[in-house]
Amino acid sequence: QVHLEESGGGLVQPGGSLKLSCAASGFPFSSRGMSWYRQAPGKEREFVAGIPHTGDRRNYADSVRGRFTISRDNAKNMLYLEMSNLQPEDTAVYYCFIRIGADYWGQGTQVTVSS
Repeated sequence: QVHLEESGGGLVQPGGSLKLSCAASGFPFSSRGMSWYRQAPGKEREFVAGIPHTGDRRNYADSVRGRFTISRDNAKNMLYLEMSNLQPEDTAVYYCFIRIGADYWGQGTQVTVSS
């Protein structure tokens, strides 16, 4: 079955950086596009970044473009999100996502940006 597991979240000061990882299994990872979403307290879950199976033509939410980079390692079935110049408004639970008929989410990893 499809399994997604995020890691790498934590507490970081404004202006800091973090790299999130998502380990994927149970589906042909190298042939599927993947995405990152986030959900802040009291807000709806929102799209952050997406990457096709080829790794090119990445797309980003306007709020993170230029600060976040999505990447993948198809040999390791891993999805990544490198985040820099983090700001308090980036505080959220971050999820990796894939749609294969149904929608699949990981359990999420908490990112807190605070001084």
